[in-house]
Amino acid sequence: MDSTIIEKIIKEIEQHAPAHEGQHVGRVVAVGDGVVAIDGLTKCVMSEVIIFEEGKGKKLSENMETQGALFGLILNLEEDGVRATILGDSARVSEGMTVKSTGTVLSVPSGEELLGRVVSALGEPIDGKGPFKNTTMMPVERQAAGVIDRKSVTVPLQTGIKAIDAMIPIGRGQRELIIGDRGTGKTTVAIDAIINQKYEPEATRPICIYVAIGQKESKTARISQQLREQGAMDYTIIVNASAAAPAALQYLAPFAGVAIGEYFMDQGKDVLIIYDDLSKQAVAYRQLSLLLRRPPGREAYPGDVFYLHSRLLERACRLSDEKGGGSITALPIIETQEGDISGYIPTNVISITDGQMFLITDLFNKGIRPAIDVGISVSRVGSAAQTKAMKGVAGGIKLELAQFRDLEAFMQFASDLDKATADRIETGRRMVEVLKQKNGSPIPLDKQVAVLYAASHAFFLQAPVAKVTEVEQLYVDFLDSNYSSVLADIQKTAQLSEETKKSLNQSMEEFKLAHGELFTENK
Repeated sequence: MDSTIIEKIIKEIEQHAPAHEGQHVGRVVAVGDGVVAIDGLTKCVMSEVIIFEEGKGKKLSENMETQGALFGLILNLEEDGVRATILGDSARVSEGMTVKSTGTVLSVPSGEELLGRVVSALGEPIDGKGPFKNTTMMPVERQAAGVIDRKSVTVPLQTGIKAIDAMIPIGRGQRELIIGDRGTGKTTVAIDAIINQKYEPEATRPICIYVAIGQKESKTARISQQLREQGAMDYTIIVNASAAAPAALQYLAPFAGVAIGEYFMDQGKDVLIIYDDLSKQAVAYRQLSLLLRRPPGREAYPGDVFYLHSRLLERACRLSDEKGGGSITALPIIETQEGDISGYIPTNVISITDGQMFLITDLFNKGIRPAIDVGISVSRVGSAAQTKAMKGVAGGIKLELAQFRDLEAFMQFASDLDKATADRIETGRRMVEVLKQKNGSPIPLDKQVAVLYAASHAFFLQAPVAKVTEVEQLYVDFLDSNYSSVLADIQKTAQLSEETKKSLNQSMEEFKLAHGELFTENK
């Protein structure tokens, strides 16, 4: 553990020591798989930090004194003792070792210093850039804000992904689940949302926290590098509990992430936090619970696995003005097996969150990215979390796409289609192309609105389906060069005035005249 964090914990221990004198010493009676049974510690509380006094027990190596203090976390209170998990190298713990409770619950450091850094589930810096000097300790477990201390979600959180901002809008303070099979682009959606925040004014830009739970170190390093290259790491914190980390740290990582976020929320700032992914946290918690001898329930998960995720996700909210008006927006990720969203963990998390984005393998394999199934995806905050400009252009897109998906299935068996159905299919095909987006290329609000306005006014209908993406890119470049003031007005006012609509209509006509070779009359 980092020396500065140890010093802070030791200081807290010294403050609490008098109240616990003669009551807070125990002895390890059994140890295995990162879990210890302890005799004594009759006055300790749940989630209390304990210290293993290695000098009192069996010495496991000659250089033991040079290693940092070894901590544990109380997770079971039993009649004849307690059970705890070891927050570190379990090989350093042996039977007979003396244990002291600290009188303090587990806390992690937070503050401006963490921005741009990679930390462990205990808040220790693990990016080789040195220790933190001035941080505030935040409790890992904290009660969520009550109903009176919250206010409605009305401020949009732009993800930069057209399909999401138009059809499944996310507001600041919302919890929107990203769900799908392995390899369908769930993490990509979340990382694009972080990158897109660079287009926000600095004063209102959310602090972003990416929590990697049970992921490969190489994946987390790649994400860190991508964010750094895109200039997004300046306002981002990565909390990493890799696949090699003990189950205890994988279980704690999301709570550490939200505790770090609460420091900024308490200051009236907005926070965006990604949990990637909670399926792996549930598996780590199941492993931990079975080792702690808690009774297994459905699929061997403990009975309180719902409470595990609900008390985590309830901490995401938008605070009232009296409380500073800060917010935490949570994007938890859940991995499904063969698209089964009726599984135990997916069902639990769907019922806790305010909507879900369902990514499906079939669309992903067809090259439709992001592979969002608009039929089953929903945002329960809805258009309350959209700007007036986006509302004005996005109204019928979801219905149009859902109808197109039905007609697309139907037309495989129909040889002769009436004109209205054929037109709807052609429009739907082009809308699918418009909503496609490359990885790591979020689009700012003004350009999204301009493109979707053009799509809703049949601008792409005369372009061949294969050329829609090319036409869209050229049109955006054309607007950048010739109508930058119009884009700036949309960005500034977040509205579509009549004057702006006239300018966009004019830009479409000019573009068609300049690039006539890209448009062929749709037969």
